[in-house]
Amino acid sequence: MQTLIIYSTIDGQTLAICQKMKLIAEQAGEQVSLVTLEQAEAFNLADFDKVLIGASIRYGKHRPALYQFVNRHHAVLNTKINGFFTVNVVARKPLKNTPETNPYMQKFLQLSLWQPQILEVFAGKIDYPKYGLFDRTMIRFIMWVTKGPTDISGTFEFTDWAKVDALGIRFSQA
Repeated sequence: MQTLIIYSTIDGQTLAICQKMKLIAEQAGEQVSLVTLEQAEAFNLADFDKVLIGASIRYGKHRPALYQFVNRHHAVLNTKINGFFTVNVVARKPLKNTPETNPYMQKFLQLSLWQPQILEVFAGKIDYPKYGLFDRTMIRFIMWVTKGPTDISGTFEFTDWAKVDALGIRFSQA
């Protein structure tokens, strides 16, 4: 099986999740290419048996390039075993951590011509020391409003890595 894993990330947590997906797929005997959304434009999606796309949220939105890519390629994506996951800090909340309950996944499905076969939602990571002043201030304010961590000296990882493993196995077995 030829598998393409595409990621759209701002701070790197989506890439870390995709690297874990790649490892699981390779352990299952698949040949895997892991590329950014921008690099994926140079690939012929028809050459792959499976395509998995992971994308992060920043300030309540997926990057516009994600919608452009999936809307341009939805016809070929639909001919493949395919999946999509979103990474966002809202998913740290139990009532917002499934594809059915996560507002960003629901918005993606409404705005996308592509309707992936396999869906998942992962909570992301807040790394205050890594952010510039503007992002640190904005994210801290958002966390204050949503009752999340506001200690700007801290890094807070919410990703459930067992859930990541489960998606990797499910996608490899598809």
